[in-house]
Amino acid sequence: MRLFGGSESRGSGTKASARIPRPSSGWTQLQKSLREQEGLRILDIGPTSSTNINFLTALGHSVYMANLVEDAIDPKWAQPDADTPFPVEDFVRQNLDFGDRLFDTVFFWDVADYFPTELRAAVVNRIHEVMQPGGQLLAFFHVKPESGLQRYHLRDDAQVDTQFAAEAEVRNTLTNRQIEQLFNEFTSYKFFLAKDNLREVLVTR
Repeated sequence: MRLFGGSESRGSGTKASARIPRPSSGWTQLQKSLREQEGLRILDIGPTSSTNINFLTALGHSVYMANLVEDAIDPKWAQPDADTPFPVEDFVRQNLDFGDRLFDTVFFWDVADYFPTELRAAVVNRIHEVMQPGGQLLAFFHVKPESGLQRYHLRDDAQVDTQFAAEAEVRNTLTNRQIEQLFNEFTSYKFFLAKDNLREVLVTR
């Protein structure tokens, strides 16, 4: 399990690539909450970003990271044929064991689009279990298939930087209704319009 907190950093082994800024209404709203509070416990699910760690710890928060997409495409989880189901329970047990930690904020980014359908629901259910009531989750969803997993870097303005992180394929694209169903155990959600190939949703536990 690749999970850590504080200001440690681990590289993904990919070559450096350009960072591309994109406006993010979801991040703009979530950032206000993070600046108004201290001592929050934050889970960043995606390719490791030392920028995010430094940004969030400077605000007085603790940061934990889990790169679930690269974990899910590890050869050890490879299915021998299309009829073999993904080993969801084993994956969740090995990669989403956070001990007794509960999180106030989760950056879910666009990772759900890279999971098999059965794994997507199980991961979201597990994240729901380890979030504090009233905690918030920021998620992105592709509106059409794409290739290439992105690393998202937080900024102190109304944008996030995107950067190529690894080879991966978007498995499915979800409608707004399907996204609502994915987060049906949560209290509320708010969609944000975007001008690019992503839609954003800010979800409250």
